[in-house]
Amino acid sequence: MEKPPVSRDAIRVFGDPVLKQESREVREFGHDLESLTARMLEIMERSEGVGLAAPQIGIQRKIMVWKHPETEEPFTLINPRIIQRSAETVTATEGCLSLPGHSVEVVRAERVVVEAMDLQGKPVTLEATGFLARILQHEIDHLEGHLILDRADPEERKRVLKEIREKLEP
Repeated sequence: MEKPPVSRDAIRVFGDPVLKQESREVREFGHDLESLTARMLEIMERSEGVGLAAPQIGIQRKIMVWKHPETEEPFTLINPRIIQRSAETVTATEGCLSLPGHSVEVVRAERVVVEAMDLQGKPVTLEATGFLARILQHEIDHLEGHLILDRADPEERKRVLKEIREKLEP
């Protein structure tokens, strides 16, 4: 399994090619995976995020961590995939740890059903609505190589890209 970056600020940001690649499934479960997910939870907490996907720390594996929006209990999902989405959608502003300082309006399904595995490799099915459904969709997008800019309408995308360019200019 790849090692996360050693630096304290380990989150990869927009422009890093790792964020645009689809992740590979996890096939080995055990101590290394548990250590990695514990580190991901620490990084997520330190960064004041509500979710984090492995590609955001440079690891191309289908691993995500998140905390429940109401209880703040931490969770880990391995190889998650959305198997059902509601036809009802909700538009809301989303930020992303990989796009620090930027947010965009994103349309997401109001309800999703996700199949995944837990840290021991046992199957789990999770049905979520509202903000939790949004978190799951956002992190699973990362595992598929998508960022919130890919889900934004063209004007929102153009606005954020312009802001990013302006920050980079001397």
